[in-house]
Amino acid sequence: MKVAFIGGGKMAEAILHGVLSGKLADPKDISVGEPVVERREYLSSQFGVSAYVDNLKSTQQADLVVFAIKPQDLGPVMGQLKGHLDSQQAALSIVAGAKMDTLTKGLGHQSVVRVMPNTPAQIGEGMSLWTCSDGVDDSRREMVKAVLGTIGQEIYVSDEKYMDMATALSASGPAYVFLFIEALIDAGVYVGMPRDMARTLALQTVFGSTKLVMESGMHPAELKDMVVSPGGTTAEALRVLEDQGVPAAIVSAVDAAYRKSVQLGQG
Repeated sequence: MKVAFIGGGKMAEAILHGVLSGKLADPKDISVGEPVVERREYLSSQFGVSAYVDNLKSTQQADLVVFAIKPQDLGPVMGQLKGHLDSQQAALSIVAGAKMDTLTKGLGHQSVVRVMPNTPAQIGEGMSLWTCSDGVDDSRREMVKAVLGTIGQEIYVSDEKYMDMATALSASGPAYVFLFIEALIDAGVYVGMPRDMARTLALQTVFGSTKLVMESGMHPAELKDMVVSPGGTTAEALRVLEDQGVPAAIVSAVDAAYRKSVQLGQG
């Protein structure tokens, strides 16, 4: 497999690393188009890949062209590449808010994949939701599944409407989790615990709880009830969280992010 990246930022690096670690491609078969000289030098030295300032040059001979750029840069970049991708190449976009119609028209290309990953992809524990145009054949779909599988789990959807929902839930989701972890650590410090101890307890608690939900197959509410004793400390803490509207705030936050994603996609 030959892969070209348009943009060499953190998410591109995560996918690049995954492709190499998963032995889907050799360094000689990967190229990156990146305007920042420091990033080009870093990616070349770190991974042994070719890096160019010229986006068009980086896409030559690639089976998969990954667009990993900022939304405001997408228009100009598509203008550079429009008409230059051949029918055997698949264009994969992780650009936030960029809809399939925008990509196919902007590139003048019918083989387009839209992916919404998240930042845990940087350690191979990401969650990616993806969809694609009818022009992406079965072999190209399997290629996309393989690539995304190197950075975590992936789910394919045929209806693009789920992409905005995934933006709000899984793409923005790590920020919600990090906020909770930060607050949990600060709470430990507030009640008198050393910060390094509070950090260790908070991180392992969140990690272990997540793993328990995944491996037990039980509903989170069931597992929550197993921790609560009548009149105990956990019951008191949950009462405060409910009184402060925390569960409702989480739902409202995800809904707000979803609506914002829809709005951004409408231009």
